[in-house]
Amino acid sequence: MTAIAEAPFLLTKRRIWIIFAALISGMLLSSLDQTIVSTAMPTIVGQLGGVENQVWVTTAYLLATTIVMPIYGKFGDVLGRRRLFLVAIALFTIASLGCAFAGDFWQLVIFRAIQGLGGGGLMVLSQAIIADIVPASERGKYLGPLGAIFGLSAVGGPLLGGLFVDHLTWQWAFYINIPVGVIAFVIAWFTLRLPNKKATAPIDILGVLTLSAATTCLIFFTDFGGNKAHGWGATETWLFGAGLVIAVLLFILVEARAKDPIIPLSLFRNPIFVNATAIGLTLGLGMFAAIGFIPTFLQMSSGTSAAVSGLLMVPMMVGLIGTSIGSGIAITRTGKYKMFPILGTIITGAAMVAMTTLSASTPIWLICVFLFVFGAGLGLIMQVVVLVVQNSVDASMIGTATSTNNYFREVGASLGVAVFGTIFTTRLTDNLTHVFASAGATAADASNATATLDPQTLNQLPQALRDGIVAAYADALAPVFWYLLPFIALAFLLSLFLKQIPLSDVAGLIARGEAIGGDEAEALEAVQRGGEVPSVHSGAGPIEVKSRE
Repeated sequence: MTAIAEAPFLLTKRRIWIIFAALISGMLLSSLDQTIVSTAMPTIVGQLGGVENQVWVTTAYLLATTIVMPIYGKFGDVLGRRRLFLVAIALFTIASLGCAFAGDFWQLVIFRAIQGLGGGGLMVLSQAIIADIVPASERGKYLGPLGAIFGLSAVGGPLLGGLFVDHLTWQWAFYINIPVGVIAFVIAWFTLRLPNKKATAPIDILGVLTLSAATTCLIFFTDFGGNKAHGWGATETWLFGAGLVIAVLLFILVEARAKDPIIPLSLFRNPIFVNATAIGLTLGLGMFAAIGFIPTFLQMSSGTSAAVSGLLMVPMMVGLIGTSIGSGIAITRTGKYKMFPILGTIITGAAMVAMTTLSASTPIWLICVFLFVFGAGLGLIMQVVVLVVQNSVDASMIGTATSTNNYFREVGASLGVAVFGTIFTTRLTDNLTHVFASAGATAADASNATATLDPQTLNQLPQALRDGIVAAYADALAPVFWYLLPFIALAFLLSLFLKQIPLSDVAGLIARGEAIGGDEAEALEAVQRGGEVPSVHSGAGPIEVKSRE
């Protein structure tokens, strides 16, 4: 198929950096909100009365994010990514306002889910657009800073959340997204100039519905199973389990027949894609569970304020940013990537083992060392896995492959937060109820005190009772890290079998015939600035854009 384009899309170095600025702003908005709630969580759930359900504030966001990732990835491939990126920013920003004005706990959960609908797009589209404009052989130095943004948010989020709780109100953890979102939208509107497309095949609606149903059933199955109120013997738990099996089978049948499937089954015949995606899934299980609950541990078990517990995450940021950027530069120079996930999983596993020793008496400086090592390990894996996946597929499937990889990582994250968060919450509720009952409270009073406990209330309690609560938090969380270790070990084994192949030296847009790059693009842009309309080929005439489809 050929198409006539009067003004070819020129992928110059200047345009690449302008687009990259828009992506950075969008990634900052999305990643910041995954962590800013962590230090504010004890105060939020205490004031809204949801201690026993606090895992849903995080799970709702991750579940929504997970569901929409494949949708954004596929639609970006067939419709273009600019408009989708703007929609994602708008959704996220509006939902942030709703979170700030939530009147009860479940209203907050609903708006967090809507935030996730935008956040999933920002994450996937940012990575896919980078693959569109930068060849794999040079992509490491761009994906590194995107990974560094995640590291910055991992610290900046908890720190800001802590400052807001200590000096303003928890609502400011969401107010802060409004100006950031508006600025990101404006930057993207004026700088994210990418080619638009039209779908050439019917949208895979059945695939979207069955995949969403499978994801939802999976999360509810694990959450209900690990929840004290339901448990693995409950009928409703296994109804979700049965729904998961049925939805997965239906999804496979639908995708096998769809003209343009949301997740092509052919991807799973690609061993490099499968290996790298499995690493992302297992890493997600351990990574998000640890990041989400460490600030709570610091705040309630170590007796630090919300702001200080956020500040204590700085070593993790330093480690993650350093290795993320460093590994990206090294991959660009050498073209080799296999060693980084191997080394990263070893370092992350070592940090996990160290974290199992955390207690109320662990020195703050030692906790900072653990967090630095943990961040350094993550920085060697996260963006490298994305690069490997993108490099292993055809240019026409960059968005789909990127979103599928992210989807399975977020499935891991959702499972990790739901399962290990439930383990933590169940142990904590039992421990706190025992502490209050031992202090003379009735069963009803102990249950009520547990449900409304926050850091401010803790500081007002008698010393003996406060010590008991601190010990309860330490006993509830530290052992959970042992449950995470097998998944890090599995990620290490998968890394050993990751195949090393040459990195592509052609950007996605150029490979698909949608843009002109290199010296030719620079020359044509110079002509355009002079007021002339460039010709397509070396001679006169319009450009012929060859479609890979």
